[in-house]
Amino acid sequence: MALTDTAIRAAKPADKPRKMYDEKGLFLIVAPSGGKWWRFKYSFDGKAKTISLGTYPDTGLALAREKRDDARKLLARDVDPSQHRKAAKRLRADSANNSFESVAQEWHAKRKHEWVESHAKSILLRLEKDVFPWLGRRPIDEIDTPEVLAVLQRIESRGALETVRKVKQYCGRIFKYAIASGKRKSFDPCSILNDSLASQPPARHFSAIVKPDEVGGLMRAIEGYGGSHIVSCALKLHALTFLRSSELRHAKWSEIDVDAALWVIPAERMKGRKGYKVEHHVPLSRQAVEALSALHPLTGHNKCGLVFPGQRVHERPISENMVNGALRRLGYGKEEMTAHGFRAMARTLLDEQLKVRIEHIEMQLAHRVKDLHGRAYNRTSFMLERVEMMQLWADYLDSLRDGAKVIPITKGVK
Repeated sequence: MALTDTAIRAAKPADKPRKMYDEKGLFLIVAPSGGKWWRFKYSFDGKAKTISLGTYPDTGLALAREKRDDARKLLARDVDPSQHRKAAKRLRADSANNSFESVAQEWHAKRKHEWVESHAKSILLRLEKDVFPWLGRRPIDEIDTPEVLAVLQRIESRGALETVRKVKQYCGRIFKYAIASGKRKSFDPCSILNDSLASQPPARHFSAIVKPDEVGGLMRAIEGYGGSHIVSCALKLHALTFLRSSELRHAKWSEIDVDAALWVIPAERMKGRKGYKVEHHVPLSRQAVEALSALHPLTGHNKCGLVFPGQRVHERPISENMVNGALRRLGYGKEEMTAHGFRAMARTLLDEQLKVRIEHIEMQLAHRVKDLHGRAYNRTSFMLERVEMMQLWADYLDSLRDGAKVIPITKGVK
């Protein structure tokens, strides 16, 4: 006799599991604990088998019968319901492993060694904020161009055009990685989106002072800076070494040999593109050695080894905002000078005023420089010339600071 909801609700547990039969192979097991489990018994290839159809009351009588009927339809097509269920489970697992988010995480893990830590974190944060909520769970092989466009247009609607460009670039690289690794059949949906998005704003150039007399005023202002000694030294070394802000702020004493007047920045802290990332050698001028030697008694013995530890959290370096804030305190607005602007300042004046060969400057800026045959120079190329250049630059800054008349140098003319 077929079961009824009334009979199921009234069923009491016994000392042993007992079965309550419905029809066509469906039955209910009432466990001693009081639990009630649906089962479907069938035969396939001459073997008796049983599969679970859920628990009561989450799966009511009507739903249990519907699941039983679905299983019977599979049997009618000569398909084993148990194997069909396992195959569906594997498919769901494969789909989860091949979701956009899982593939993006895999791509990020494989490429992050090419980026400085802050850039790697920035990429992941952009994806987590602007892409994963809409595409994260989608199988990467099923995502089409309109879906990606909708994601980018959400970013575009808030006016963040530079973020649109970066997110589109990251997504394109993820789709290409998925194609190469067999997780997507073909076609990068980002490749045809340019005409569907707002044009990008002109490239932003960091503000920098490049006129010699104004540089002299800046150096005098830095010399008289009345704030933190750590920040004061950071400003001086920005000017003397013209390193990227992240490369300087994350400096560790273990990288610096004041006796040899050399600072070797490890490859993992350098900015790199297309797998090209090597350690960077920074010759230290006499003035740079003096600044570091004056700073060492203050920060040279901290546990984290940072040259420029933060004032509140010593395990982290000072922030770029702190350096830029010092420039603001000295009276230089963000449209006049930034921490990154010291690089443009050095490149311009070394070239135009001191007539240093451009490849020497570019090597010291840690830009990739190629010879006449298109081969990249190695990290120690022009080392003697760069040692001379860095001392020449430091002396030049001193002369501008002191208001001396500067005569262009002819040594090293291009």
